[in-house]
Amino acid sequence: MPEDPRLRAARYRLERDARAAGEEPEDEQATDAPSAAPRTPNALDRAAYVETAIQQAIRRGEFDDLPGYGKPLEGLGDHHDPDWWIRRKIESEKLTGLGPPALTLRVEHAELEERLDELTREQDVREYLEDFNRRVIEARRQLLGGPPVVTPTREIEDEVAAWRERREARAAASDDSREADDDARRRRRWWRRDG
Repeated sequence: MPEDPRLRAARYRLERDARAAGEEPEDEQATDAPSAAPRTPNALDRAAYVETAIQQAIRRGEFDDLPGYGKPLEGLGDHHDPDWWIRRKIESEKLTGLGPPALTLRVEHAELEERLDELTREQDVREYLEDFNRRVIEARRQLLGGPPVVTPTREIEDEVAAWRERREARAAASDDSREADDDARRRRRWWRRDG
């Protein structure tokens, strides 16, 4: 059966105190016998090893031709942001839907008209707006901390009416551009007949 760690710790303290007083430890067996388990490195040992490896690599010149050598690091500002790495990853990967609901709802609120304009049926617009309002209300009820939810809910009937108007305006604009394209084609055909 392995030795009790508390007993081993007490024996260690006795030996340490005896050495500090200049005496030989009482238990000769404990000091002469090799330890059964190898000593595991602590944080200072690991830090010293890493620092030594870095210094040796510097002396060998392995860091000399790296891109950005001698230039300041990007994104370092006057304030400390502990989540800088995740913000940079979100920006570089263009990830969406991540973060606290208060922030994601603000972004969705700002882009709501564009998202609604992508929908083709009025029923889909209504469902999307109901879901958006439900998520805003649910986020207000959460007590998870983070930034406050200041995103307003949207009035469904007003948004549907605005969606219809934008859709009709796009349809009219596309009809106008189609007519202009047809006129241009007719003019080209007319010009070719004479030429």
